[in-house]
Amino acid sequence: MTIGEIAKQTNLAESTLRYYEKKGLLKVERDRNLRRVYSESDIEWIRFIRRLKETGMPLQAIRHYSELRYLGASTMAERLAMLQTHKEYVLEQCQKWEDYLRNLENKIAFYQNTIDQGNYKI
Repeated sequence: MTIGEIAKQTNLAESTLRYYEKKGLLKVERDRNLRRVYSESDIEWIRFIRRLKETGMPLQAIRHYSELRYLGASTMAERLAMLQTHKEYVLEQCQKWEDYLRNLENKIAFYQNTIDQGNYKI
C-alpha cells in the first residue's frame, strides 16, 4: 500500500505517518524507487501507536516499545511490563477524571436545586 492508501485506512495525515517513521515508531519497507510500501500489519501497528498516544503514553516510551517490537518475540516480557505500567497510569487518570466529573455533577446539582427553589437573586 502507498502512504496515501494507509493514510485513508488509518485516518491519519501522510505527514503524521512520515513523522512516526522519522521518530522511529514505524519502520516502513521501500520499493526499488525508494517509495514507502506499507503492509497490512502496519495498519494495526499504526492504530496501536495512536491508541498509546491517546492514552497518554509519552513519545519516548512509545519509541522504546516500538524498538522492542521490531526486535521480536524475545522482548515480549519487557513490552508486557511496559503495557502493565501504562495500564496503571491510565487507571489513575480514569480515577482523576471520575473525581472531576463527580465534582462537576455536584456543582450542577447545586445550581439546579438553587434555581428550582428560587433561592437566588438576579
